Amino acid sequence: MNLVAELERVIADPAVTASVTQLVEKLLTESRAEVERHATELHAAKTKIDALVLELAHLKRMRFGTRSEALGADTKDLFQETIEADIAAAKLELEKRQAEAGEPAKLPRPPRERAGRQPLPDHLPRIEHRHEPETCTCGQCGKDLVLIGENVSEQLDVEPARFFVHRHIRPQYACRACETVTAAPIPPAVIDGGMAAVGLLAWVIVGKYLDHLPLYRLEGIAAREGVTLSRSTLAEWVGRMGVALDPLTQRLAELLRQRSVLHADETPVRQLDPGNGKTHRAYLWAYRSNDLDTGAPIVVFDYQTSRSGAHARNFLVDWRGSLMVDDFGGYKALFTKGVTELACLAHARRKFFELNQAQPNTIAQEALTRIAALYEIEQRGRPLSSEERTALRQSEAVPLLDSLHIWLKATRLTVANGGGTAKAIDYSLKRWPALCRYATDGALPIDNNPVENAIRPVCLGKKNWLFTGSERAGKRAAAIQSLLATATLNGLDPAAWLRDTLEKLPTCLNRNIDSLLPLRQIP
Repeated sequence: MNLVAELERVIADPAVTASVTQLVEKLLTESRAEVERHATELHAAKTKIDALVLELAHLKRMRFGTRSEALGADTKDLFQETIEADIAAAKLELEKRQAEAGEPAKLPRPPRERAGRQPLPDHLPRIEHRHEPETCTCGQCGKDLVLIGENVSEQLDVEPARFFVHRHIRPQYACRACETVTAAPIPPAVIDGGMAAVGLLAWVIVGKYLDHLPLYRLEGIAAREGVTLSRSTLAEWVGRMGVALDPLTQRLAELLRQRSVLHADETPVRQLDPGNGKTHRAYLWAYRSNDLDTGAPIVVFDYQTSRSGAHARNFLVDWRGSLMVDDFGGYKALFTKGVTELACLAHARRKFFELNQAQPNTIAQEALTRIAALYEIEQRGRPLSSEERTALRQSEAVPLLDSLHIWLKATRLTVANGGGTAKAIDYSLKRWPALCRYATDGALPIDNNPVENAIRPVCLGKKNWLFTGSERAGKRAAAIQSLLATATLNGLDPAAWLRDTLEKLPTCLNRNIDSLLPLRQIP
């Protein structure tokens, strides 16, 4: 049918016909664009689903095909719990993606024999919670309800060094007139139908990622209380918690990139290569907000399999601000794309400190004295406002920095090349513009100590957990540690925050996710 001819036949006014034709064409164009957009999104969803299916199959091959002689006993335990957690997380992500795409499950769960859930120990104290219906009358006909039975479920919970059981009792009432049965609804949970209460889940997560206890140690702690918690069950909980908490970490990273000044650092970790029982080097990148900011402190960890500077660029995306880093070359590309470089005065000081520790050195001692004077100014400026701190730095720190620069250049002429003293001086002279840039603005930090302090607990914890079992496990650890470390920075009890968050998370809308973040309220 010719649309224009039909409109001209019905509508006498040519102007109206042209207007209607234009409107219809616009609507058709928008409809086609909308269809194309939905097709693109559907293709992306299917691609992600296919990737998850392949990853899940690979994880299962790793789990069931690992040669026992390739790994030692302790190593095998750690590897097994990692694979269990990865499989649980991959399954949950796959189910969500398939549900969003409206596809049937591609990997049906194979039937397997189950021993059944072990009954919770009788010797544990019970805390009963009675969940009565909101009304004692039938919602259908208004008649009185009659108690006909109770639906009892139990969840295992824990306080430090004390396990106990929540006993949920939901009386079932029936209406004699219309035979309607009424009972209190079961509230949504992070793990639907699971035996673990939020307190127990928080205990496992905090123990593994904050106290750096492998799951076999947590299993042993529970066993001493007469409670059986298998490592496979603990690993499944860990995997599911990683998926559930990941949106909080992603949001935390978004808020961090809104800050104008950031710290960055990285530390090596070992990642297991299950094929030969060996490990290879991976890296945990850390990004932290500036302590001189007025906002709540934030730290985000990003696990990557290499030290390539591309990882920092991928994390920061199009962020433009002032970045405090060490002299690692991986950050250099950022400084050619609008990011301002800040150098760490503590690193420069450390060169002279180590030189003097090895053997008393008058040049190193002089440098340490001069740098100490700069830190004394910072100490006095910390409680001041940004504007007042800028004025203090300009009046007192800038002259000392100029004097230090002149002294370093003059001293370098008297020192032989290749020695420790020459290397210490060269480090400062090479980075001098970035080292003294902090003095131009009271909002800029003097060193990179805040992010180093945030990453130190992870470095100490490596002595316990030795390595990550897979890339997914490393990313899960980084995400959860970001939340717990940020809670600690904000003066919150990580365990209490996590328990409260796990209670609220199942019913929290995406637009209210900020209310769950471990950030203190800034007056």
